[in-house]
Amino acid sequence: MEGGVHKPDASAFRECLSLSYKNPYVLRLAFSAGIGGLLFGYDTGVISGALLYIRDDFKDVDRKVWLQEAVVSTAIAGAIIGAAIGGWINDKYGRKIAIMLADLLFLLGSVIMAAAPSSAILIVGRVFVGLGVGMASMASPLYISEASPTKVRGALVSLNSFLITGGQFLSYLINLAFTKAPGTWRWMLGVAAAPALIQLVLMFFLPESPRWLYRKGKEDKAKETLIKVYQEKSLVDAEVQALKESVELEEKEAANSEKISIMKMLKTKTVRRALYAGVGLQFFQQFTGINTVMYYSPTIVQLAGFASNRTAMLLSLITSGLNAFGSILSIYFVDKAGRKKLALISLCGVAISLAILTATFRHTETHSPMISALDTSHFSNNTCTAFSKAANPAVWDCTACLKVDCGFCASSNKLMPGACLNPNDITKKLCQNDHRAWYTRGCPSNLGWLALLSLALYIIFFSPGMGTVPWVINSEIYPLRYRGICGGIASTTVWVSNLVVSQSFLSLTKAIGTAWTFMLFGIVAVVGFFYVAIVVPETKGVPIEEVESMLEERALHFRFWEKKTAPPNKQ
Repeated sequence: MEGGVHKPDASAFRECLSLSYKNPYVLRLAFSAGIGGLLFGYDTGVISGALLYIRDDFKDVDRKVWLQEAVVSTAIAGAIIGAAIGGWINDKYGRKIAIMLADLLFLLGSVIMAAAPSSAILIVGRVFVGLGVGMASMASPLYISEASPTKVRGALVSLNSFLITGGQFLSYLINLAFTKAPGTWRWMLGVAAAPALIQLVLMFFLPESPRWLYRKGKEDKAKETLIKVYQEKSLVDAEVQALKESVELEEKEAANSEKISIMKMLKTKTVRRALYAGVGLQFFQQFTGINTVMYYSPTIVQLAGFASNRTAMLLSLITSGLNAFGSILSIYFVDKAGRKKLALISLCGVAISLAILTATFRHTETHSPMISALDTSHFSNNTCTAFSKAANPAVWDCTACLKVDCGFCASSNKLMPGACLNPNDITKKLCQNDHRAWYTRGCPSNLGWLALLSLALYIIFFSPGMGTVPWVINSEIYPLRYRGICGGIASTTVWVSNLVVSQSFLSLTKAIGTAWTFMLFGIVAVVGFFYVAIVVPETKGVPIEEVESMLEERALHFRFWEKKTAPPNKQ
């Protein structure tokens, strides 16, 4: 499948390294296009740290949880539109133009966000960045795939996936670097304009994808690019012949595409079973909460009892680094362990991690420091209004104080009773001037380290398994004729699920508490384990051409603990 996941092996990586001196032109193509993946990761990751400072500057964002969610999730909404438009632009105008257009959107969005005078303008900038993310998510891997030698295609495409997680890790480093700079979040969001500009210039001097050129009847230009990529005439001729056969097959499939309908797809057993597996995996990938961890990681750290913005971002750097490391591990394990087994191990670990998170946050919520009426009175007119009017203020603790949107000024010993005060800059300054920590997101806890440990454990289990397996399965499981439309359904499932989860996370933590929110994700992980065990087939070692036959013969595997015997070969 074009732009899908390719599975590199060790020899492919060795060949890739040799390209640095044998044919650096190929690496130039891959790295130039791969900047799109870096921007994708950066712009989806940077908002997690920037949000902490946006709340300080824009009080409407600080007061309204739905606005915080909108600042994060409008980029995802833009990505849904960008991916849909990007598919048409990729086919109509080429991969190169699609990447350059994505860069312009990244540039425009970064400038708008950096200069935003209000939350509304900031959200507009996020929409532009989202459009760029949606286009880059399709165009960059597609360009790399079509402009790479066959032998190293998988390894070079996997570079794009690594750059996405690497971009997220870089965003945390940049966030940390600008915590002391004037403008903080404006620099964090605006710095993305630099790599976008660099890629725009680099792509201007690079050729269009040879496959796209050949499809558009520009065989001579396609061959010019292939000569630079392959260098040997015999390899170029073989690739041209392969392109010819592939385009002819594609045109034949396109001629029959009018007969394809959703109802016909669902009535076709192999397609229906493939959709159950592929779309189900993408659903569980998102609803086990991965993007709440990536988009709200510093906020989660603060909910665990770490008040400082800088400390929250420094600790969040660990989760982002583990996610990038996990994407490298997946390249090795996805073929060695098998897709299904890796997904099951991943979901099992995720469920355990979320159970620990639930228990930790529940303990924090039920054992938070009490409110001292005497300590609170020391801040005179800054006492929390709701606390002053409470019928029984003696039973109030930090959790009760934060639930009514007030702030908690901890004592010198953070676990001892503190003050419940109105949340404003004056009160915050008075508290901090007294060398005391100021809390508005979570309460002090002696189990904060356990929350961080379980968060790291969550990423370690998720990234190599459920972070990769759904994409691999979706690139292998659909019959050729339905591959385009089924892949589109799976991609739409990812973005829509991502939008729902990221838009509802903070509202859920406010409505039912952080502990029960993570418990919901944990329940989804448990359900996902049984779903994968029963519905998803193992495609490890199965040629793509034979997957359809496997789906035709395969029934739901309800006794998933029993080893399934392979069906007899048909004569």
